[in-house]
Amino acid sequence: MAAAPPEKDPLTEETLESRLAYQGVFLKVFEDRVRCPDGHVAPREYLRHPGAVMMIPLLDDGRLVLERQYRYPLRRSFIEFPAGKIDEGESLLGCAQRELLEETGYRAREWTYLGDFHNAIGYCDEKIYVYLARGLTLDTARTDDGEVLEVFLATLEQLLDWIRDGNLTDVKTIVGAYWLQKHLAGEWPAR
Repeated sequence: MAAAPPEKDPLTEETLESRLAYQGVFLKVFEDRVRCPDGHVAPREYLRHPGAVMMIPLLDDGRLVLERQYRYPLRRSFIEFPAGKIDEGESLLGCAQRELLEETGYRAREWTYLGDFHNAIGYCDEKIYVYLARGLTLDTARTDDGEVLEVFLATLEQLLDWIRDGNLTDVKTIVGAYWLQKHLAGEWPAR
């Protein structure tokens, strides 16, 4: 079923009040009051995020470039595809190229846009744009201060096994792995 255009969506909630509750370095937390379609007035708390780009770096031999990174909110390290926040005024591809080099030390000759998704629709407006990066050459990583990563290589099969076994739980990497699988099989063309 296709979604109705926003102006005709019978499920739209009307914003009555909106208040910036907290502003951090790149996240903003809002507290709103809305009128629901049934007339009920309810609170809504949500994060505003500038968006991010995730890269799926694929070497010529079929192995993927991945990273392990400590994620403070969950107090442990996670296996992830490289990704990063879009800077103000930055193009999506420019962000992808910058972040791939910063985090992994790789540059790519070929970039394919695979799509985008919202990763936490219940409390955040973040959208993640996904690029497949091929024709990789190794340069030097240029991580930001405090950004400590372990970069390593794995096959798509290994990645899918880790997802199946529950050892890889990062949603953007899970989405990326399945999109890559479909794209390489020729089932999903690039957008």
